[in-house]
Amino acid sequence: MNPQTNTESAQRAGEPLRFDWQQDEVAALFDLPFIDLLYRAQQVHRQNFAPNEVQISTLLSIKTGGCPEDCGYCPQSVHHDTTVEPEGLMDVDSVVAAARKARAAGASRFCMGAAWRNPRGRNFERVLEMVDRVQAEGLETCMTLGMLDREQARRLSEAGLDYYNHNLDTSPEFYGEIISTRTYEDRLETIQYVREAGINVCCGGIVGMGELRADRISLLEQLACQKPHPESVPVNMLVRVEGTPLGDAVQLDPFEFVRTVAVARILMPRSHVRLSAGREQMSDEMQALCFFAGANSIFYGEQLLTTPNPEANQDRRLFERLGLRPV
Repeated sequence: MNPQTNTESAQRAGEPLRFDWQQDEVAALFDLPFIDLLYRAQQVHRQNFAPNEVQISTLLSIKTGGCPEDCGYCPQSVHHDTTVEPEGLMDVDSVVAAARKARAAGASRFCMGAAWRNPRGRNFERVLEMVDRVQAEGLETCMTLGMLDREQARRLSEAGLDYYNHNLDTSPEFYGEIISTRTYEDRLETIQYVREAGINVCCGGIVGMGELRADRISLLEQLACQKPHPESVPVNMLVRVEGTPLGDAVQLDPFEFVRTVAVARILMPRSHVRLSAGREQMSDEMQALCFFAGANSIFYGEQLLTTPNPEANQDRRLFERLGLRPV
């Protein structure tokens, strides 16, 4: 099968979604001339979304630092010597107050992240209350709590959780270079439990960690072969943090990042593709290219867990300059 011909057919309105992408097909998309790739991605985007709307989400760290995992990019790991100070799980009222503030600033989804390997005991009960209370504020809810078992996924669903975030981070081939305390299969198992519980999946990865293009191809193939596709696909640019093993990683070519966004849009036409970590180091022009390539979701606010994010006023000005409408 000709990869380019197959890709073109997938873009026609009314074509069924595909869950059988092959790595040579994904590689063929990455190899397209840059302008051709963005043109195709924009066509797919317009067939499935209002082209000038961008979903606004806010992410709050509800439990910071002290994580036993050894993810090489993360300043919250106990294995790395960073400036992040461990903080316990926030109280429910403080989380609700932050959610109200996010809603007033224009967010439609409120995401809560805890630096855990997996939630346990009374902390999990408090998390369930957070879901219920934040949803009562009229916001979509998303959680990232580490690994879940089947019963925890079921209880989160019963509490009304809309989305669960659990990233694959990178390709299966490169994964062992980044983390040793949790397997790729562990991540896939949590995603399976979330799906079985009827919760929408938020699942993506991080680029710029020293991986090859072949790893970015393999990561996107893993995501695009999930059935159904993740409803949200965060594409993160590595934020290099001093004290982590990846603190001195070589910066990824910005055009390669935009290519990754565009290929994600083509492979997963109906998923929200989110610009997540790393926006603070992107120029306005680079972000504009990402929006043209099909990104249609961002995190709004000055902090993403423990790393910087563009100020809200800066985002509003960029949206006005580009004629984008936050939703």
